[in-house]
Amino acid sequence: MHEKRVALVTGANQGIGLQIAKELAARFTVYLGSRDLAKGEAAAKSLTGDVRAIQLDVTDQASIAAAAKRIRDEVGRLDVLVNNAAISNTTMREGDTVAAYAARTRASTISLDEVRAIWETNVFGALAVYQAVVPLLREAPEGRVVNVSSGVGSLTSNSDPSAPYRGIFGPGYSASKAAMNAMSVAMAIECEGTRIKVNACSPGFTKTNLNGYQGTDTVEQGASEAVRLAQIGPDGPSGTFSHATLGILPW
Repeated sequence: MHEKRVALVTGANQGIGLQIAKELAARFTVYLGSRDLAKGEAAAKSLTGDVRAIQLDVTDQASIAAAAKRIRDEVGRLDVLVNNAAISNTTMREGDTVAAYAARTRASTISLDEVRAIWETNVFGALAVYQAVVPLLREAPEGRVVNVSSGVGSLTSNSDPSAPYRGIFGPGYSASKAAMNAMSVAMAIECEGTRIKVNACSPGFTKTNLNGYQGTDTVEQGASEAVRLAQIGPDGPSGTFSHATLGILPW
């Protein structure tokens, strides 16, 4: 049996995912998931610890199955899954602001192809990876699933006319994160009564490629809640949505 705990972080060759992998590598064997294996290998080499680049495209079922098989063959179990891989758009123009993109992609104007592309990664991809590795999580003494969501997906918050990010809520990224929250609840319900705990977290408005580096928080700040939830003990929560400094968030 592999002695160190084992974590898989999807979308981990840059940004928040890379920071999560970096921090978990102090205590875990980390599989650093990346669509582009060369980029993943370069990212893994930049970190200290047992960090293993793994090719993982969350929109490709064969890639997901191969990644799960490699983890089983090499270490036999998975202690932590961090579903971090996400895209915010496929049509944002150079120099665009988040607000300008949102204004062009309202419910009446956004293309269905744009919605499908975002949801394929952010929602269906996260579910597909979860389904593939649940058997590995069941082999762990205490399995953990951390779904990296976003506060902009909160239906409760966005129902309040005074909510700060209400103006950018649309069928693409924001709604995909609302769906991610729903998936998190479904996963948590399925895992009730088991040793697997499932939680969602918001990294906040972090400066990453996802938002064209328009965010205000550092990647260290953005990664902190996911890192915490990955390491909660048997008395820790399941079925929650939280932020590092704001605490529990409304669904």
